[in-house]
Amino acid sequence: MPRTTTPTTPTTTASAADGPTGAPTGAPTGAPGAHPAAGANTDVPASTRLPAATSWEELVTSALLGTDRRPPPVASGTRAKDVAKSGAKGAPGGAPGHAGPDGAAAALLSAAALHTVRRRAGLLPAPAAPRPDPAPADPRPPLPEAARSRLNRLLADRAAPSGSGGRRGTAPDLTELIPQWLAAANLHGYRAPDAALPALLDAARARTDLRPHALAFAGPRGLWLAGLNPEWKFALRGASGSSLLPDVTDPEAVHQLWEEGLFAERVALLAAVRAHEAGAARVLLATTWAAERAEDRLMFVDSLRNGLSGADEDFLEQALADRSRNVRTTAAELLSALPESALARRMAARALSCVSPGLTGTDPSVAVEAPHECDAAMQRDGVVALPPSGRGERSWWLGQLVESSPLAIWPERFGGRDAREIVALPVADGWSEELHAAWCRAAVRQRDPEWARALLGTPSTPPSNSPGTASLAERSKLLVVLPAAERAGWVAEFIAAHGLSEAFQLLGVCPTPWAEPLGRSVVDALEIARDAGSYPWSFSGVMGLAERCLNPAEAGHLEVLTTTPDEPADASPGANGYWSEAFQRLVSTLRLRAEMDAELAPDR
Repeated sequence: MPRTTTPTTPTTTASAADGPTGAPTGAPTGAPGAHPAAGANTDVPASTRLPAATSWEELVTSALLGTDRRPPPVASGTRAKDVAKSGAKGAPGGAPGHAGPDGAAAALLSAAALHTVRRRAGLLPAPAAPRPDPAPADPRPPLPEAARSRLNRLLADRAAPSGSGGRRGTAPDLTELIPQWLAAANLHGYRAPDAALPALLDAARARTDLRPHALAFAGPRGLWLAGLNPEWKFALRGASGSSLLPDVTDPEAVHQLWEEGLFAERVALLAAVRAHEAGAARVLLATTWAAERAEDRLMFVDSLRNGLSGADEDFLEQALADRSRNVRTTAAELLSALPESALARRMAARALSCVSPGLTGTDPSVAVEAPHECDAAMQRDGVVALPPSGRGERSWWLGQLVESSPLAIWPERFGGRDAREIVALPVADGWSEELHAAWCRAAVRQRDPEWARALLGTPSTPPSNSPGTASLAERSKLLVVLPAAERAGWVAEFIAAHGLSEAFQLLGVCPTPWAEPLGRSVVDALEIARDAGSYPWSFSGVMGLAERCLNPAEAGHLEVLTTTPDEPADASPGANGYWSEAFQRLVSTLRLRAEMDAELAPDR
């Protein structure tokens, strides 16, 4: 037990100028800092000791400028440099505190040490903070022991230093398997081990792609823990079902958190209230809308995207007059996704005046007359007047009008033709690329599968001849609109026709694990590329996707590709060795994924 000292009247108290190291007034006699001699370094002669009243700022200044340029005062009233000079004839070698400039430096360090001791001795215990509420219960079943050990290894490997960046070898990359492991654990309904929660939250903080699965796996206890550490506040943003949020049916508690909460907590609260009752969320948002920062208003209005309906139109119409351009643009985008909204009707009227049926000779076509100006009414409805660099004004305005118009207006405009027939019509005067790209954006925004199919065309058609857009990024967005099975089938046919060189972005939107025929088409295309002597590095991205997305049952079928065949005469030197290594890694990764799935099986 530490010895206690009865407080008495101090003989010396610290000056207020002592800064961060000063002892508080009323320090007990005998405590460090109570007297200049108390706690001082007795190895330094009295002639070089600094007075206790020397301020911390003076010491810092002397240390920064050097004791030769700015000697600190000493107890005798002389300067430290004089002490150093007078002691130069003393002990040889300039021993600290006895000779040479080291004497002043030693005195300076001794004074700094004294200040530090005085500060630490003078600290008073802070009032005890209220204890946090107990962690909420998590009724989900615990992980099987094998799966728990696997999780610990995955999280430990995530924090391990990365390699040199050379060849990956044949070992699986465990960091890339964490998302799949978490998705599988959530599918089985397991709860995260309490001891793994800090590492799990750290992993989610470092990788945004992990957050949805990691937070679902962490459950209510993970969110409770995140509320105690500012570095994990990101977890509260998507915590609509968090026990940290008040009951959404308690208006007083909801209003208090909305008025006083952190931004992440308010976003989570708004999402929770909207999920419970969309109208209540709009009312809550309206109470503070005028006082919110522009960046916060943008996030709040974007939250209306979930569960968007015609009931949101009035609020979004008012947001069209917001002082922030980003808020106005987002509100206009949301309104254009509501085909029955007044903004959609206004945009449709403008677009119909620009795009109409025409004739190319005797054949039907599409005639385009792009807008000649972007008036105030168009800008209020979200049309951005200034085009990006390299874009013409008229084409920029036309694209915004068409993408914001309901797709349902075009069949009537073109005599009852369906989407595929309209897209197939030639477009006059070189407006085809701009018009079709705008229709692509409209199909994605309005989630219209008929128009998505029409704009994608057949998978065997080369991208450059696509009826919609040659951009693979735009085509991947169109694919997301289609049902999962249809999406995978379309990409499988695309790979069979064109290979893998342009399929990476398309594969990224396919559901996992890749079902037949997509998985088989990827493996066949990789084998063809290897046999053709192609550079294996060109397909590293696809190979990485295959490691994560192929069905683990394919491992047995891939064994034959792990050997190193003879290289063709025109092949890249050593290419087949790299291919063999990549296929070995693919097989070992698939087998590891199969083990992970087995460890998570409830009957283990």
